[in-house]
Formats: sequence, structure tokens, C-alpha cells
Amino acid sequence: MSIPLHLFLDNKPLYYKEIDHKCVHIAYDLLKPHIQRPRTVHIVGTNGKGSTGRMVAHLAYLQGIRQEKLGMRKYSVGHYTSPHILKFNERIWIDGDDASDEMLEKAHQRLFSILGQEMSELLSYFEYTTLLAFVVFEKCDLMVLEAGLGGEFDATNVCDKELSIVTPIGLDHQSFLGETIEEIASTKIRSIQKKALLAPQVYDEVVVVAKKIANEVGAVLRQAQEPKNNKVAELAEAKGWGDYLIDNANVALQALDILNINYDINDLKSLELFGRFYALRENIRIDVGHNPLAARAIVKALDEKVVLIYNSLDDKDYETVLRILKPKVKRVEIISIKSQRATTTHEIEKALETVELEYRHFQNKIDDNETYLVFGSFYVVEEFLKQRNM
Repeated sequence: MSIPLHLFLDNKPLYYKEIDHKCVHIAYDLLKPHIQRPRTVHIVGTNGKGSTGRMVAHLAYLQGIRQEKLGMRKYSVGHYTSPHILKFNERIWIDGDDASDEMLEKAHQRLFSILGQEMSELLSYFEYTTLLAFVVFEKCDLMVLEAGLGGEFDATNVCDKELSIVTPIGLDHQSFLGETIEEIASTKIRSIQKKALLAPQVYDEVVVVAKKIANEVGAVLRQAQEPKNNKVAELAEAKGWGDYLIDNANVALQALDILNINYDINDLKSLELFGRFYALRENIRIDVGHNPLAARAIVKALDEKVVLIYNSLDDKDYETVLRILKPKVKRVEIISIKSQRATTTHEIEKALETVELEYRHFQNKIDDNETYLVFGSFYVVEEFLKQRNM
């Protein structure tokens, strides 16, 4: 028997400068004979993976509930996403809820026994948790997998998939994925197999790369179309969603159409996308975005100037992010975050001075007469919630 999951994962570093990508394939080959694999949707891209995936999973799950009430077999759905904000369980969602501690521990003990101690310890944090999700989801009918950094070499790409969804691709994680849009898009899109759905893209180069790779691998590539009615927009307005979430919802609906899974569009009303332009309070929104693409989406979504509670990881283009956000920002309040990858306060201050934004340090004080946006990374949102005891 292995040590408990939380202790086992605590012993694994979250980030690696180099990863042996063959290792997870060897581990998956060991695991595969022992588990069932559901129909799989694989989501790659730079932004919108988590929300698009949750929309697909949420709508499919509620349709399954509807079928069960009619006396049909229950339709079970799992969604694997990362990173988490407050608790690891957020990464592995099954049938409407985050996986319980007991469910995760049982899956961990089974996975560890199949892989053995040496292989289990060789796998990275993300690789092990990906395979853990496979064990949790083995009796599901549909498994929605969100890729981590890339696509082609990502741990989530070890299994076959029925559909790949390519969300908007932009510049991010260049040290891992490539310096140009073409290189980054190629790395992500080379993961496609039979069918792929391409979300609306900011960069035309992504469309060119997608068509080329689809042709090379013999995949059917569909480009997401503008909806024929504005039902999603109506629902989004009621929920306070920005335009980018409307785009993601339309992509999710088209993915379900491709999969021949029925849905009720009104089920989006009950969907909570915590951390995605989420109204924590009337005057506080939180968003886990962290790159220029996300910043542009946020600027479009904001209808007034805000106080920006911000920090960044050191591999992000935070000066560009701040420059993009500037027209909608009154001032910035720098919040300290706990991460080995956090940018130094001095570097953030220097960027703010370059961009000419007024700033101070966050003192955990919220003025009811101000509107706030908490933005910059999962770490920023996590730290804000902890300081506010939320």
C-alpha cells in the first residue's frame, strides 16, 4: 500500500525543467489492461480550455440525469482540469461534483499497485494525476480531458480520443512550446486524431496550421460556426459572462453536436464557472487568466474601470498584460503570492512604472464603493480567497 495521496503528491515537485515524455506512455501501457476507457474529448489551446470542457461535461451530465429519470441507463461524465484553486479535488470532477477524498484515495491505491512504486515515483505530478483521473473515470460514458501545457507531448495525449477541441491559441509557455504562434499551434494541434473542432482564433496562422496537420493525419477538421440564434448570448447576459465565455459555450454546443449527445441549452443557467470572470460579490470579479490573450478578453468583458488586484508568474509577459488592461484599470494593488515561479515584487513594480499605472500593495481591504478584478493566475485568485477567508 502506498502512502496517502496527499502526502504522495506533496513529495512531487509541481514543475520540472525537463520531462521524459516516454515515461507516461510506459505507465499508461501498464495501466490500460486494467481499466475501461470512456469516449474521450481532448481539449488543447491557450485559453478557454477549462470553461469549454466544463460546459461540455455539465451539459452532457444533465442530459444523462434526464435520461435516467426516463428509465434509461445513467450517463456518467468526468472532467479533468488543472490547476486547482483551493483543493486538489477540483481537478477531477465526476457527475456534477468534485471527486471525494475517499474516491481519490481508492483510485490512488489501485493505480499505485498497478504501476508499482518505481514507476509511480518516476511520473511527474501532472502525469500521475492524469492517470489517476483515468482510474476515477473508467466507468464513465464520457471523459473530457484538458491538456496541461501543450498537446502532442502532454500526459493527457496518451489515450485515443474521439474528438479534439482546439480553443484559442496565443503566445504562452514559449520556453516549452516554441517562440512563434506557428510553433505553439503545431505543438498543441499535433495531438488531434479522428475529429477536431477549431474554436474561433485570434491568429490566422493557427487556422493554417490546423488545416495542414488535419490533412497530414487524416482528421476531419471543423471550424466552429457563428450560432444561428442568440440564446447563448441571452443566457450569458443573465449570468454576467463576457464575450469569450459566449464563444466557449458555442464551441461546447457544437462539440456535443459532433458527438451526437443531446443537451438542453437552458442547463447553462445552472453552470458555475468559478474563477472564470466569476462574480464573487457584486463589486468583485475573479479570473484565473494570466496571458495577453486572456487580458484582451477581459478588457472586452469589462464595462467599467476597476481596481486590479494582480501578480504574475515569472514566465508570463506581465508588462504586455498590464499594457492591455490599462484602459480599464484605475490602479493596481499588488498581492503577494506563494510560488517558486512568482515574479519578484520589484519586477512587477518596474513593469507598472513602465506602463504608467498607479499602484500600491494589497492590504486586504475592499472598498464597497470600488469595483475590483482579481487577475493574474490561479495563485493570485487562491491567495486573495485565503486572505478574505472565502
